[in-house]
Amino acid sequence: KAAKEHSVPEDLDKVLENKVMERVSGLYYVKVSVVEAMCLDGADREGIVSKSVSSRSDLIPGVYEGGLKIWECTFDLIDYFSEAEIQFTNKTVLDLGCGAGLLGIVALRGKAEKVHFQDYNSTVIDEITLPNAVANCTNEGSRSGSADDRITNKPPSKRPRKAECLPDVLTKCRFFSGEWSEVSRLLLSSNKPFSKYDIILTSETIYNPDYYSALHDTLAQLLDKNGRVYLASKAHYFGVGGGIYLFEKFIEERNVFRTSIVKTIDKGLQRCIMEMAFKDSR
Repeated sequence: KAAKEHSVPEDLDKVLENKVMERVSGLYYVKVSVVEAMCLDGADREGIVSKSVSSRSDLIPGVYEGGLKIWECTFDLIDYFSEAEIQFTNKTVLDLGCGAGLLGIVALRGKAEKVHFQDYNSTVIDEITLPNAVANCTNEGSRSGSADDRITNKPPSKRPRKAECLPDVLTKCRFFSGEWSEVSRLLLSSNKPFSKYDIILTSETIYNPDYYSALHDTLAQLLDKNGRVYLASKAHYFGVGGGIYLFEKFIEERNVFRTSIVKTIDKGLQRCIMEMAFKDSR
C-alpha cells in the first residue's frame, strides 16, 4: 500500500465537523461508532468500514489493520510512560501503527519536539488520528486531565473550543498512511529534512508473524542510533499466531536490536511492554 502524507487542514473546525468527542485517560478521542456510521454513508474512500462490518473482523490483511479501535495495550503503554518516567521533552517521536494516535498525543503533551503518526489506512488518519490530534491540541483539549476519567461510556464531552489559528503544537506533527516499508521510503527519500526518531512507540502491531520482517526493517531504518522503541503487546494473539515471545525470538535471530521485557501485566490475557535498542547503542 503506497505511502501518503496527510496535511493538517487550515480550517481545523472542518476536521472536527460532525465528530462526537469522548475522553479517556484525560485525552479527547472521537467516538468511533459515529465515524463508522459516517463511513458507511460514503465518507470512507477505502471502504474499510463496510468490509470490516461484512466480514465481521477487525483485521483484513492488506485491507484493514484494526486502526479504528483503541486496543487495550495502548493504555498499558501510557501507564508505563508515567511509571517509568519516560522523557519526551525535545525528542523526535514516531507513533507507528497509530490508530487513534493516543501514544503520539501523550508524547506531544510531554513536550516532544516532533511527533509523526503512521497508520496503514488513510481513512483512519483522516477520520480518527487527525481529529484526535486537533481536539487535544486546541485550547481546551490541550489541558491535561486526570487518569481517573478513563471511562469510555461517559456522555460525549462538548467539542473543544474553536482554534483561532493552527496551534504551535500541531506544527510539530506529520501524518502518514501506507504500509511501513513505503512510509520509510517516503521519509528517507523526501526533500523535507528528516532526522531519525529518538523514540518509536507502537502498540498491538505484532499480532501477525508475517509482518515481523517489515516491522523489524522499518525500526532499523528509522530509529536513531541511540534511540529506543517501546512496544506493547499481548503475550499471544490467538487465531493469528503472533505475540511478544515469538517476536522477541525473531528479533534475537536478526541480531540487530537488544530487547528487554520491562513490564508484564497478568490481569486476564497476559500483556507485556518491551523496550528495544540497537545492540551497539549507549
